[in-house]
Amino acid sequence: MPPEIAIIEPNTLTCMGLQQLLEEIIPVAVIRAFPSFAAFMDDTPDMYAHYFISSQIYFEHTVFFLERRPKTIVLAGGDNQPQLSGIPTLNIYQDETHLAKNILQLRQYGHQHRHPGTAPAHLAVEDGHELSSREIEVLVLITKGLINKEIADKLNISLTTVISHRKNITEKLGIKSVSGLTIYAVMHGYVEADRI
Repeated sequence: MPPEIAIIEPNTLTCMGLQQLLEEIIPVAVIRAFPSFAAFMDDTPDMYAHYFISSQIYFEHTVFFLERRPKTIVLAGGDNQPQLSGIPTLNIYQDETHLAKNILQLRQYGHQHRHPGTAPAHLAVEDGHELSSREIEVLVLITKGLINKEIADKLNISLTTVISHRKNITEKLGIKSVSGLTIYAVMHGYVEADRI
């Protein structure tokens, strides 16, 4: 059964952006968004693997979320990050790449207590198509922020070949954004999250 993740956030744009990013990071997961705590409670709240909740909703319903501490991630903005004991926070006011990197770090934190030898759900699913070694090289250079011309120069291949490799990568993986490709590369061990 795919993991289910709840986003409880009254800001529609924040909800939509986070939902899209989570779908790229964990394509096998089911992401559901709720505009209020009441709407979330009308569902089956304990079925979710994780809760991404606005700090306001967290503080209004702390008792509920403290009992579910390992599942809870509080969404906070800017410099006004609440310091919560044992509850991870996610700064939603940052660019997509940093936000994805922080979600990956939270995910690694959340899986520290997993039984050794149990693969995360997204790694247990086999890819429909394997990337070639050259495509992996191109993918790694994409994650480092290189543009097509720089990749061509670095690998001593033509610009057309780089474009062809990028097209093949996006078709095989079904991922078009650079941040999505970066997440894929980190999750599959091609690059380390702290090297991005």
